[in-house]
Amino acid sequence: MNNNLIKLLSISQYYCFILSLFFIITSSKSTNPLSHNYSDALTKSLLYFEAQRSGHLPHNQRVTWRHHSGLTDGLEQGVDLIGGYYDAGDHVKFGLPMAFTVTMLSWSIIEYREYIARARELDHALEAIKWGTDYFIKAHTSPNVLWVEVGDGYTDHYCWQRPEDMTTSRQAYKVDENSPGSDVAGETAAAMAAASVVFRKINPRYSRLLLHHAQQLFEFADKYRGKYDENIEVVKNYYTSVSGYKDELLWAAMWLYKATENHRYLSYVIDNANEFGGTGWSITEFSWDVKYAGIQVLASQLLYEEKHLKHKNILEQYRSKAEYYICSCLRKNNGTKNNVVFTPGGLIFIRQWNNMQYASSGSFLTMVYSDLLHKSNRKMLKCHMEDVTPQELLQFSKHQVDYILGSNPLNMSYLVGFGPKFPTRVHHRGASIVSYRENNGFIGCTEGYDNWYASSDPNPNVVVGALVGGPNHNDEFADKRGNYMQTEACTYNIAPLVGIFAKLSYLENTIFHQSY
Repeated sequence: MNNNLIKLLSISQYYCFILSLFFIITSSKSTNPLSHNYSDALTKSLLYFEAQRSGHLPHNQRVTWRHHSGLTDGLEQGVDLIGGYYDAGDHVKFGLPMAFTVTMLSWSIIEYREYIARARELDHALEAIKWGTDYFIKAHTSPNVLWVEVGDGYTDHYCWQRPEDMTTSRQAYKVDENSPGSDVAGETAAAMAAASVVFRKINPRYSRLLLHHAQQLFEFADKYRGKYDENIEVVKNYYTSVSGYKDELLWAAMWLYKATENHRYLSYVIDNANEFGGTGWSITEFSWDVKYAGIQVLASQLLYEEKHLKHKNILEQYRSKAEYYICSCLRKNNGTKNNVVFTPGGLIFIRQWNNMQYASSGSFLTMVYSDLLHKSNRKMLKCHMEDVTPQELLQFSKHQVDYILGSNPLNMSYLVGFGPKFPTRVHHRGASIVSYRENNGFIGCTEGYDNWYASSDPNPNVVVGALVGGPNHNDEFADKRGNYMQTEACTYNIAPLVGIFAKLSYLENTIFHQSY
């Protein structure tokens, strides 16, 4: 039997297993036995990024209850900072979570571009990335200067207004040689490097521009080291860099290596593996703040290329830590403290505030690792408690996604606008007040609180595709506008799910249909 036929049979057997797996999952694991429309979830998730746009909205804007906003951003500082994304339900533009959002959107396309394209959503996904990277280009005004925040949480939270009516401070804040921010500069470098990979073939000139900025930002982040929240006081209590900046430096170097194949960046990841914690930290979360698990998964991918075998020893150490994270998600590490906690309904639970971000990012890494195991010769993940197959990792990712989409004790979709039951009182200023396009009369700072915030009515505008913070540790959820820990959504919540939705849609629709 020739090698091509063996390979074909192997692929066929793998997908047959996945086919049976889908039947098993939907019949036994889910509270709601019905399968979900992952293609619809993908479409809606990308709509959310249009709802979060700041700046001049384009003619092809699909979220029509939004209008232009933030048109003077950077004016007082003499720099054009118009554009970018509002991170959540308020109107501050925070650079660190915005950059992580773009990195994860880019990684989703790098891993699952084919599936996103099959779902006819690739153009929208590329637009979502470019809206962020166009802003980062503006914000990186010189090699050692990056503007990382517009507005501040304290004054912003004093008002409840539509973004089109903002009267709050639009003070802009930067990191530079005297006030470094290696974490935010490193993450922005990672975002631009990852995006450069995405645009390499379809827009080479733009890809090279992104790579140029990414390389400069990495050099700046590495040469002038420091935590950005120590130099920008207003970011504390909102996006404090608890993990420090060493994970972002490794993360940026890893993405720059993927973008350039310049071994200088790989050497950085190898040489600093121990000192920066890449091979030292055993982590049970992956987020806008803590990047170690993502770095470790990326490093694990390198192990299966022959050209990287000379670094096998260090890369094996990275892989060991990646597998600690993956095993923790499946609760197969030794000891409860080494495993992720689940709600009774089976959702990853890390923290009560905006917990869904950890479920989405965990789902992404487990699916990527499932693919990695399938492509490798190992075919099995050896956790302390027992071995795990690639199919089991896929099952885990799907179960987390299905919980998010409605297969949970409340039969509620936490993706706004998806399914028959979803949060209708999202903690979101623009969505909770009458649309500017319907009523362009000015709504003052406290008028929103007086007339809209405390209302028990559903939001007049549905912020479709937003992934809210989600239920508590007991699967309980209160759909109240003031319950911001559970009803506020963030861009980085949904970014990791874009590729997963696309792949699950392909597996279910294409493979199932071909089987009958």
